[in-house]
Amino acid sequence: MSNIIDNDYKPSDSEPFMNPRQVEYFRQKLLTWKEDIIKESKETITHLQDENHILPDVADRASSETDRSLELRTRDRQRKLISKIESALKRIQDGSYGFCEESGEPIGLKRLDARPTATLSIEAQERHEKRERVYRDE
Repeated sequence: MSNIIDNDYKPSDSEPFMNPRQVEYFRQKLLTWKEDIIKESKETITHLQDENHILPDVADRASSETDRSLELRTRDRQRKLISKIESALKRIQDGSYGFCEESGEPIGLKRLDARPTATLSIEAQERHEKRERVYRDE
């Protein structure tokens, strides 16, 4: 199935939504994104291990600890993102990818291209964010 896609292909609204070519396009996009994140994570781990020495200067130590903390937070965000990517890949397998979890309507190609892990249409996402704001403000 991986032969369906070429590097110049861009999904279009003029073709059937989530046809095999579009599905493969998003599957490859998600897999590439996941590989890039894993590669970055490995580089972060190597960097943290290489930097595991004690600095005599208090300011240098504080700066190093701040950098370490930032890198660890970034890694945690990446771990959560990988989970979302894996969830999107499962939706591709079960045929639900590209459709809003709330309405069942197509999410839209532009939104999926910009955010391939999206599970809600723009309208459903806006409703969700409004509800969040209401609860947060109370």
